[in-house]
Amino acid sequence: MTLRVVLGEDNFLAREGIESLLARLEGVELVASCTDLDSLRAEIERTEPDVVLTDIRLPPSLTDEGIRLAAELRETHPKIGVVVLSQHAEPFYAVTLFASGSYRRAYLLKERLQDAHELERAIREVAGGGALVDPRIVDELLTARSRREHSLLGSLTARELEILGLIAAGYANQAIAERLEISKRGVERHINSIFAKLHLGDAQDLSRRVSAALLFLTEEGRLTDDRPL
Repeated sequence: MTLRVVLGEDNFLAREGIESLLARLEGVELVASCTDLDSLRAEIERTEPDVVLTDIRLPPSLTDEGIRLAAELRETHPKIGVVVLSQHAEPFYAVTLFASGSYRRAYLLKERLQDAHELERAIREVAGGGALVDPRIVDELLTARSRREHSLLGSLTARELEILGLIAAGYANQAIAERLEISKRGVERHINSIFAKLHLGDAQDLSRRVSAALLFLTEEGRLTDDRPL
């Protein structure tokens, strides 16, 4: 059976390379190639593919569109597999991707793809209901978990860590509320709890947000990233 694939990748060279790889695979058909989240959503609705192959970061915001899309598809199109391709082995994104289960999900690193058959394996795996994750990402997850267990972040709940990650990514309270589909007051309660657990109770709100974000990024080993807070 031919597997129908929709690609989401905004980088020209990366997109051309992936398209070339897919063209060499027997039994895999690229039915659409998109450069932003909106067009990717539209092509998924139009073509109803078996698998979506997407970068984590797509326009318009170039943050985590691919991860959010994977979560959306879990609800709207549960039979569609999603292969996330990334340049970064980021534990936060991996945990978010697999938060609702690993069924039909894969997380691969672009730089570690050696040939077309590795990509084909991931596509067929998620199309068949399986899961796949690059071993380097597993190592990063274990390292992050060990680091967190010996830090103040270990006292935070899963929801508090999620909100702290969004604070570190630059989201305001209202945006966090909309993203997580909870009330703004609920977000504020979580943030106050985060500040208390991280012993940031005496500073001004802005200073506490910055301090909490820096602690999160330090513990996640992401301060060497060239993206702004």
